[in-house]
Amino acid sequence: MENQYIKQFPDLMRGKRIMYVHGFGSSAQSGTVRRIAETFPSAEVIAYDLPLHPEEALALLREKTDAEKPDLIIGTSMGGMYAEMLRGYDRILVNPAFEMGETMTSHGMAGKQTFQNPRQDGVQEFIVTKAMIKEYKEITTQCFQGITPEEQGRVFGLFGDKDPVVHTFDLFRSHYAQAARFHGEHRMTDESFLNGVVPVIRWIDDRQEHRERPIVYIDFATLRDDYGKDRSSMRKAYRMLIETYEVYILVPAPTNEPERLAEANSWIEEYLSTPAWNHVVYTNQPRLLYGDYLISAAPDDAFMGTGIPFGSDEFKTWEEIITYFERLGGQ
Repeated sequence: MENQYIKQFPDLMRGKRIMYVHGFGSSAQSGTVRRIAETFPSAEVIAYDLPLHPEEALALLREKTDAEKPDLIIGTSMGGMYAEMLRGYDRILVNPAFEMGETMTSHGMAGKQTFQNPRQDGVQEFIVTKAMIKEYKEITTQCFQGITPEEQGRVFGLFGDKDPVVHTFDLFRSHYAQAARFHGEHRMTDESFLNGVVPVIRWIDDRQEHRERPIVYIDFATLRDDYGKDRSSMRKAYRMLIETYEVYILVPAPTNEPERLAEANSWIEEYLSTPAWNHVVYTNQPRLLYGDYLISAAPDDAFMGTGIPFGSDEFKTWEEIITYFERLGGQ
């Protein structure tokens, strides 16, 4: 595992139970289990080796969720498909394989396979048969059944923008609104977990705890230079701010220039990715916003919070802004 990206968040998910549901051919010894446990040391992380036959796997998961009552379920790939069916819990589905049978066929998974991680029963190899593929095609018909508005608010779908294996973003979004992309492939790395999944866990933990964070607004114009690239230390500052504050990006809302909005959205998705999902505000009147801080080249004096004039002698670069917020200590 790439430890250079591991960062601990002991205050998040404190005293809570996170259940991880692994992907096909994996086990409870997946590196993702260790990654979650290291990132959230104050939480309990539980995982189970899933039976190969999907009906048995789903029955086991329902039995364990009933017994363990997890505060959060994270499922990846096939595990994301199962997690969608575990109703009544907050869930994050990462690259969910909702078309598992078709995926197995299109990627030539029939025949002898080797488990990617050690399993408790010591089994190292298994056979994927046509009958087993049919079982997976049948189990996926149970996805998305009887979804209530409450369930729609409890499920996030996260999709790697370079995933070559499953492509279920549109399918998920046709049933759930909370669909976001992250920079990464099918398998999570430490980096994609930190930048793609951890922010969503933070949102879920905040909601569960009824936690309200101070609000920081950032004018879109301060994020990039004259060449359209991210300014020096901008992403470093952004990642620091989202750990403590509720951060929103302010984008001008020209009524007759939709192409400018599309360009801004594309830039934000490229450079800020998942943490900016649902955190973009389109406005020409920042003075009307309720918040604590406004980072802008020319903060409106009528803004009720603290204006931070980016580019001024005091805040020439994002490094000065980082120093300023470090001294605030989260206030």
